[in-house]
Amino acid sequence: MIAIPDTFKKRMHELHGEEGSAWTEALPGLVHEFAQRFGFVPEQPFSNLSYNFLLRAKRSDGNPVVLKASFMKEELSREIKVLRAYEGRGTIRVLDEDEDRGTALLECVEPGTPLSAIEDDAAATEIFCEVFNGLHLSAPTDAGYHSMKRHFAGIERYRERQSRGESEAPLPESWLENAEECLAYLISTTSEDVLLHGDLHHENILLRGESQWAVIDPKGVVGDIHFETIQYLLNYEDRGGDREQVLHNRIAVMADRLDLDRRRIAMWGVARGVLDACWTIEDGGTDWQRGIGISERFAGYLNKL
Repeated sequence: MIAIPDTFKKRMHELHGEEGSAWTEALPGLVHEFAQRFGFVPEQPFSNLSYNFLLRAKRSDGNPVVLKASFMKEELSREIKVLRAYEGRGTIRVLDEDEDRGTALLECVEPGTPLSAIEDDAAATEIFCEVFNGLHLSAPTDAGYHSMKRHFAGIERYRERQSRGESEAPLPESWLENAEECLAYLISTTSEDVLLHGDLHHENILLRGESQWAVIDPKGVVGDIHFETIQYLLNYEDRGGDREQVLHNRIAVMADRLDLDRRRIAMWGVARGVLDACWTIEDGGTDWQRGIGISERFAGYLNKL
């Protein structure tokens, strides 16, 4: 039977309480069951487990695969839907799934080196643009994806708690208003809704073979294509210089290679920083200033345009 790491058990209990603990206790049996159903031999869990259980495995033909099991079944179901919609555009393939049980068998990317391993920030950003350029498509008409309004609902929830007088760290009102204004403008002026990955950063872009790149772990958000740049811009922010200069350099490359509007990118960054602060407070954290710092950085860039 597969041994579930104690750190992952603890994480699931912290996130989901007794239900999360019960789910992790049942994982060895689930792995055994789906090994028979999907036809793979289990090997070992990934070392960096966080929100989902990921297991290395091999099929009878020797090809490596990954079993992904998620307590958050709806999120995994949406991920599967995005991967199938993006098929042939540089994402990993879904080989089999049971969405009702929160499991999927996925293609394993080898060697799987993340984009973060490329320390030359200009080179990494060029690769990001290549991946970005081949990925997107107009939003499908069927339901199941998150709208941009829903993705930013954390700001609305903060406002609701604030109006009820619930005690929590007070965010600067000027930044809340600024984010709300940016968000309203950006949503109302989006010319085309695009199916976005929603979390396209260095660790979700993996090397396949010697020179190709594969995308993993999409969230499935529908909206303005400019928003897709933000998560990359928030990672390794000071690689290759101070944060302001790195932000300037990356956006310059993105605007040039992807024909994107620098102002829209910066405005999404302002809104995303405040959302980060709202999420931090909602999760019981105290470092909400980090999110405001993100907004300040993007606003500083915007003011120089």
